[in-house]
Amino acid sequence: MKRIKAFGAFWYDFVIGDDWQVALGVALALAATFLLSRAITFPLWWLVPAVVVVLLPVSIYRATRAPADELPEPGASVQGGQPPSPSSR
Repeated sequence: MKRIKAFGAFWYDFVIGDDWQVALGVALALAATFLLSRAITFPLWWLVPAVVVVLLPVSIYRATRAPADELPEPGASVQGGQPPSPSSR
């Protein structure tokens, strides 16, 4: 039973990983491609790569933006309101 749990945990981590929203988007794109390919004869192989091209930058943006508690207060001054002088760099 331990090995089955470890196997399931590996696949969950591999498929879902850090961003469940990307995994869900890819799964929905695959399902939409399958369902639409049954309904129409137009080739839809490009749908999944197009979804990935949209989801990847969105995921990177969400992962790299600063949390709200680390952002400076609006209107807060930097170093007493004065920009750093060239000699202090």
